[in-house]
Amino acid sequence: MPSDRPNDPREVLTRAAPAPDRVLTYGPHADHVADLRLPAGQVSDGQRPDGQGTAPLVIVIHGGFWRAAFDRSHAGPQSQALADAGYAVATIEFRRLGGGGGVPATFDDVAAAVDRVPALAAATGRVDAGRVVLVGHSAGGHLALWAALRHRLPEPSPWRRDRDPALAGVVALAGVVDLGSARAAGLGEGAVDELVGGTRGPADLADLDPALLPASDLPVVLVHGTDDDRVPVAIARGYAQRHPGVALWELDGVEHFGPIDPLSSAWPHVLRAVEVAFGGATTIDSRADR
Repeated sequence: MPSDRPNDPREVLTRAAPAPDRVLTYGPHADHVADLRLPAGQVSDGQRPDGQGTAPLVIVIHGGFWRAAFDRSHAGPQSQALADAGYAVATIEFRRLGGGGGVPATFDDVAAAVDRVPALAAATGRVDAGRVVLVGHSAGGHLALWAALRHRLPEPSPWRRDRDPALAGVVALAGVVDLGSARAAGLGEGAVDELVGGTRGPADLADLDPALLPASDLPVVLVHGTDDDRVPVAIARGYAQRHPGVALWELDGVEHFGPIDPLSSAWPHVLRAVEVAFGGATTIDSRADR
C-alpha cells in the first residue's frame, strides 16, 4: 500500500477533491444532479472511441447504504482519479433514505440518471455518450448492477426498459449485490429493510435485487476486498457463484474503502476493472492479486 495513504481508511470519505467541471441537472428534485469531471488532456490511446478526442463516460454511483447521511461528495477523490485516467466521469446524486428515498424514489432517480446523464454530458462536446460504464461502490454497487439489468426486470416492473446499446459494462466495488443475503445478515444496521420499506419478503425483491435476476449480457466485474467488514466478500462470492459469467476479483487485505481510494493498493485493480468493462481485456483472473 502506498506510504502516503492515511492510517484511517475512512479518511477518503472527507478528503478534499477538485470541484467538478460542471453540475448537470437530470430532473426537478434538488438531488437530481450529477457532477461532471472531464479529462484534463488528450484521451489516451485505447480509450478514445472515435479518434476525435471525446472520452468514454463513467457514471459513478456512490455508496452509504442508501442513506442521506452520505452524498456524492465522498466520491470526489475516486471520480477525479478516474478523470485523471482519461475518462469523463459523471457522479450522480439521488434521493436517499431520510431524504425522500427508498422504494420507489431511489430507483426512479437512478434509472432516470442513467438514462439522461449521458446525453447531458455529451452536450459538452467532449464526451462520447455511446460508450458508458457504470461504477458503483457498496450500496452504489447494488444500484449500478441493478441499473445495468433493467432489461432483465420482470415485465410488470415500472423500471424495465430495453438494454441501452451505449452501456458497455458495470463495475461493482465492495457492492451489496445480493439484497436478500445482505438483509439476512443485517448489513448496515438493517439498511435493506429501510430501503424496501420492510414490507417486501424475499419473493417480492425480484425487481430490486440483482441476485434474483438473470445474468447480465454485459461485462460485469466485482472488485471486493477480503478484509471488508461492512460488506463481507461472501456477498460477492455468492453472486458470482450464482452467475458464473461474472468476474470476481478478490483483493487480499483490502477493506471496504480501499476500492474508492486512489491512494490504496486496490486502485490499480479498479482502473483495470473499468478497462475490462469497456471491453479492453478478454482474459481476467478470478483473483486480482495473483
